[in-house]
Amino acid sequence: MQESSKRPSLVALTALIVSVVFFLGMLILSTLNRSFAVFSLSWQILATVLIWVVLAIQFHQRKLAEQEKLDIAQLAAAQTGDTIFQAQQAGVELFAVAQQRLKIFEKWFLPIFAVLIGLYQVSVGIFLFSKAAKIEAEPGYLLLSAVLAAAIAFLSFLFSLYAIGMSSQAEWKPLRAGGTSLLATTIITFLLTIALAAAQFGFPVGLSILNWAIPVLLVVLGAETLLNFVLDIYRPRIEGAYSVAAFDSRLLAIIASPATILQTTASAIDYQFGFKVSQTWFFLILRKAVAPLVLLSILILYLMSCFVIIDSDCEAIVERFGSSINADGKVRLVGPGLGIKLPWPFDIAYTFPTKHIQQINVGFVPEEDEDKLRKPLLWGKEHYEKEFDILVATETLGTYEEGIVPVSIIKVSIPIQFRVKDLHAYRYNHRDTKKALEAISYREVINYAASAEIDAENSLFGAGRLQAAKILTERIQARADNLNMGVEIVFLGLQGIHPPAKVAPDYQAVIGAIQKKQASILNVMAERNKALTSLAGSTKQADLLYDLAQKLQESKAGKDAKAIATAKAEFVNAIDNASGEIFKSLREAKSYAYQISKTAEATGKRFESQVKAYQAAENIYRQELRLSMLEDALGGIRKYIVAADANDHQVFIIDLNEKLMPDLYDIDTTEK
Repeated sequence: MQESSKRPSLVALTALIVSVVFFLGMLILSTLNRSFAVFSLSWQILATVLIWVVLAIQFHQRKLAEQEKLDIAQLAAAQTGDTIFQAQQAGVELFAVAQQRLKIFEKWFLPIFAVLIGLYQVSVGIFLFSKAAKIEAEPGYLLLSAVLAAAIAFLSFLFSLYAIGMSSQAEWKPLRAGGTSLLATTIITFLLTIALAAAQFGFPVGLSILNWAIPVLLVVLGAETLLNFVLDIYRPRIEGAYSVAAFDSRLLAIIASPATILQTTASAIDYQFGFKVSQTWFFLILRKAVAPLVLLSILILYLMSCFVIIDSDCEAIVERFGSSINADGKVRLVGPGLGIKLPWPFDIAYTFPTKHIQQINVGFVPEEDEDKLRKPLLWGKEHYEKEFDILVATETLGTYEEGIVPVSIIKVSIPIQFRVKDLHAYRYNHRDTKKALEAISYREVINYAASAEIDAENSLFGAGRLQAAKILTERIQARADNLNMGVEIVFLGLQGIHPPAKVAPDYQAVIGAIQKKQASILNVMAERNKALTSLAGSTKQADLLYDLAQKLQESKAGKDAKAIATAKAEFVNAIDNASGEIFKSLREAKSYAYQISKTAEATGKRFESQVKAYQAAENIYRQELRLSMLEDALGGIRKYIVAADANDHQVFIIDLNEKLMPDLYDIDTTEK
């Protein structure tokens, strides 16, 4: 009994050690040759290591449980008489610890480990898939890597066959999970060996495919493991039947036994539903007709290549034996909708988004991260993943050393949007029309920037940006038409033009000085207009007065009396019609002159009347003037009347003002 679990336990432990060696070997090899496929394979092997860890623990627990059963049986056989039953009960209670631990492990820990392995495969697969598009390093040591990969594939193949063969025994069936996982490692490592050898001879397409295939395989196996875990929850339990672990891949099991694919499928269906689905009439008929059905499916799939579905914003060119021209000389085009053609390889349809607006980026490589796309566009920071330098002319100030040209470096971000207007020209006149259009766009942008100054009318920084966009659009379109590219430029945007981040403060200083200069000029013009408007009512009226004044001076210099009189009359008339400060000053002067003249006239007439009054009654006139003077001078002064004779000693003071409060002298002290 002990021997049945001792052997698979040894196999699981050996396979675990070998898988760890494979993992470390592949990981070290990936650091040497910088191959992403080798790096991805090492993490797939680590998933195999995790499976063998679980299997080694499981068979070790089984070995302990079997040893425990043997000990209990021997203890029961040593008892005699009526106490055998009691001895067996006591032995089970005292020594059945390993069996209980095995039950708990297979019931709870195996599903938990399966979930962890599935999550590991899915997460690592997604991570590797996201990194596959950013590979730039070229792999090295290709032949050495191919030899080591072939050795690992051979050893892995031997161990997988041995483990799968042992799993045919019912008590050793869990070994199938590790064996099939090693078989997947064998297949991938064998394909990697071929891809490395092909890359050595200049055919790296195999490595490119494996860069994507290995992460996808990890995600698929992880998803299958998680799905098996969910299905195991609802799967009926049969007493004494083996419960397949969730990490035991059914897909890899089918690959491991290609001769019994139908039997494996039938067994999986029977196990899944809990009854003999494979013995039903429908399944029996399906098994007999599977070959004709497969052939019919392949034929239907092949005939489906006669149909091509074109989206609403696309068109397709159909090549028949490599030619897209009909016998009548017309291009073989298929519009949006369902099209019919000869099956592959006689007719091949190439679909292009002719109505879709496409874009090329000049001067920059956009960010893939959406959060970085939303960051503020500041001169002192980089805007995109990559930005290229463009030369731009600068104004020559002072002297330059010999050999130094007056240019500066700027960075531009110019998105150019276009659409396809002639599909045949776009498809056949150039090998890669989009790349050619991008090259033309770079050439025209560089040529224009080299002739554009920072502070000129055609500046890329200031108001000349709109004019620059228009000129660049016309030039790129003209060049594309000359090369018959079949494209139409619909938009060109100068959305981000800035100096390099290191010299941004210096550029800002130059632009700031130019803006201050323009602001000073505008402020002076505003003050001029304000002053002229304040003086003459408008700048036009001020210019007219200036011209008339100059004309008057020229007339005086010519000493022509008639011309002087005419110029003077025009000047005076213009001043009279002015409505600013001049009009105000003239009106105030005329008003003041009128007031002074009338006041003087009134004063003279008054004096004449006073002289006549004085001559008529001298004393009365003087007394009247004196009283008038006292009335004016004492009008607001409090007055007291003192009536007393010169010889009297008693003084009477009479206050004629109304008293607000009574005085002590007003109190009546007489008795009543």
